[in-house]
Amino acid sequence: MKNIAALQPRLIGVVAVTSLAPIVWGTTYVVTTELLPAGHPLFAALLRALPAGLIALAVTRTLPHGTWLAKGAALGVLNIGLFFPLLFVAAERLPGGVAATLGAAQPILVAVLAVTILKQRPSGWRFAWGVVGVVGVGLVVIGPDAGFDVVGIVAGLAGAVTMALGVTLTKRWGRPEGVSPTAFAGWQLTAGGLFLLPVTLLFEGMPPAIDGRAALGYLWLGLVGGLLAYVLWFRGITKLPVTSVAVLGLLSPIVAAVLGAALLGQSLGPVELTGFALALAAILAGQISPTFKKQRAGTTPSAAQQITPISGGRNND
Repeated sequence: MKNIAALQPRLIGVVAVTSLAPIVWGTTYVVTTELLPAGHPLFAALLRALPAGLIALAVTRTLPHGTWLAKGAALGVLNIGLFFPLLFVAAERLPGGVAATLGAAQPILVAVLAVTILKQRPSGWRFAWGVVGVVGVGLVVIGPDAGFDVVGIVAGLAGAVTMALGVTLTKRWGRPEGVSPTAFAGWQLTAGGLFLLPVTLLFEGMPPAIDGRAALGYLWLGLVGGLLAYVLWFRGITKLPVTSVAVLGLLSPIVAAVLGAALLGQSLGPVELTGFALALAAILAGQISPTFKKQRAGTTPSAAQQITPISGGRNND
C-alpha cells in the first residue's frame, strides 16, 4: 500500500527558505542582459563569488582547517568555480531555453548520485518527477528557434553534472560542527572565486568599465545572488533530503521565464503554461517521500502508519 510522507511544518519552512536561492538565481538573466556590460560573463561570475566569499569570511572569522581545507576547496570548485564558467559557455553557445533545460537535468543526476555516493535506495518517484521537471522546463523556455551546438551542449551537461556532484558531496560531508551556514558558504564562494580569478584574467583580460547600472547589477549578483542565496542553499542541503533540494533548482528557469514575460515582453502561451504546471508539480512532488508497505489482508493501517514525516538530515544552524 502506498503511503505519502507528510511534510512537518518546520520542514515546510526550511523548504520555503531554501527555495529563495533558486528564485534569486532566476533573476540572473535579466540582470545580466539589462545591467551588465556584454562580453564579460566570467568577470560577472568572479564578482558574484569572490567578494561575497571574502565578506562572509570577514564577518564570521571562521577558516577551514584540517580535512576541510581540501573538502571546502573541492566543494567550492564544483559548486562555484567550475559550474559558473560551464554555465556561461552553455548560455553563450546555446539559446537560453536549451541551456536552461540541460541545467534542469540536475535533479535526475542527483537522484542517481544519491544511490552511488550516499548509498540511498533507488527512488523511481524522484527519478520520474525529475524527468517531468525537465519536460516542464523545456516547454516553458525552448522556443521554435532553438539551436544545438555540440560544445554548448557538452558544457551545459557538464555544468549540470558538476553542480549535481557538488550538491551530493555537500550532503555527504555535511557541515562541520559549530560552523555557521554563512561561514560554510564563505569557504566555498572564496574557493570558487580564487579558482575563477586566473581563468577570468586568461580568457577575458582586464575588467570592463563599470558604470552605475553595472555596479547595481554586480552588487545584486554578489550580495543577494551570491552571499545570501548560497547561505540559504547550503543550509537547506544540510537540513533536507538532497533530492528535495535539487528539484528546487527548477524554480530558477521558471522565474527567469516569468521575469522575461513581465519585464522584457516575452510571450507565454498555452504550451509554456503547461510547462509551468508540470515543473511546479515536479517541485512539489520532490518534497514528499512515498513509501510502499504491504498490509496483511483484512487490516487497516492506522493514521500514524499512513502519514510519516519526511527525513530532514542534519539540523545545525
